[in-house]
Amino acid sequence: MRILLVHQYFLEKEDAGGSRFNEMTKMWAARGHQITVLAGMIHANASRKYPRYKGRFFFKDQYDENITVLRCHVSESYNVNFLGRLWGYFSFVFSGLLGYFFKVKGPFDMVLVTSPPLFVGVIGLVISKLKKIPLVFEIRDLWPESAIDTGVLTNKTLIRLAFWFENLMYRQASLINVLTPAFEQTLIEKKKVPHSKIVMIPNATDFSLSDHLFPIIDRDVMRESLDWKDHFVIVYVGAHGVANHLEQLLEAADRLKDTKALFVLIGDGMRKPFLKQKALEMGLNNVRFIDPVNKEKVFEYIIVADAGCSALKKVDTFKTIYSNKTFDYMGCKVPILMAIDGISRKLVEEAGAGLYVEPENSAEMEKAVRWMIDHPAEVRKMGESGYRYARENTDRTVLANRYIAHLKRIAGVS
Repeated sequence: MRILLVHQYFLEKEDAGGSRFNEMTKMWAARGHQITVLAGMIHANASRKYPRYKGRFFFKDQYDENITVLRCHVSESYNVNFLGRLWGYFSFVFSGLLGYFFKVKGPFDMVLVTSPPLFVGVIGLVISKLKKIPLVFEIRDLWPESAIDTGVLTNKTLIRLAFWFENLMYRQASLINVLTPAFEQTLIEKKKVPHSKIVMIPNATDFSLSDHLFPIIDRDVMRESLDWKDHFVIVYVGAHGVANHLEQLLEAADRLKDTKALFVLIGDGMRKPFLKQKALEMGLNNVRFIDPVNKEKVFEYIIVADAGCSALKKVDTFKTIYSNKTFDYMGCKVPILMAIDGISRKLVEEAGAGLYVEPENSAEMEKAVRWMIDHPAEVRKMGESGYRYARENTDRTVLANRYIAHLKRIAGVS
């Protein structure tokens, strides 16, 4: 099958962490499917382009024989402010369409668009209509609701436009994939999307890397090299943005100065400079910042940590999402400090994989960390329990096969 994937944030080969579609496309390609990706030149958590993109409008990268990635121009005003980010979205829409018509070789059996940002759907919609191929729309986050709830989107005209376009995408899509049961419920009950259009292939756990690393990592040696040996290390991996509200981790760290707790924040985002300055002003010697590293190194950090933290702002929309990194923590046998309510909380509690703390409640986070420090045996059991649950329910290979089966059905490919 020939798949055109529109994913503004498709990760670079050397990017930190893991991406749902970077991993899924590898699995699909290994089964002989051909994937072409229209992607942006600036990732969601990056502040600038890689030097190799300077002065380039397009950049073609061959990931392997069956995965071709066309990087398309994104304005470098992306992480300046909201207007800059909005222009970053639309600059990719324009460059993505130009890239498709002038740089991409078809034909394709379908076009698959993953959102947010919502407006990348313009690319998929235009291609679907002109080439008469099915449009598959994936929802990783309910947008514009999340942007409105976090205060990022306030302009009433833009809000009306966003809701109108969201509804248009739901009507035009042949298939809609949602990442959580709460998204499915919202689409059916509030958005009036027919149930027959919706499938759920959630985020998944990639065991290939963690299972490879478990036998070769000397935990004590690595922790000593990182100066973690005498600490209880809570690692946070991911975006340092408005939605994550990582100030709550700094405030908890301030309350835990008398303990061996150490917060390690790995990643990037527009709020990172502010957070580093705030930590400095607060005199927090128990908080460390690490710049983005490749996926294997991320997993090494997680495996030798004592707990993994997932955190977002306290807004209702975030009760409907799963945090990507939660699945990585579970796959690495690390217990979770879950500062996200709703279905993410339910996941951790059902799996017995960690502790829930109210988002933006530093006192509650302090209490949970103190309990973890004082109960090492129970904490280890949480990590093992989360790993078992993930093995049984969220294996990425199983979900990748299920996803491609739905795509074949929509495309009429046997």
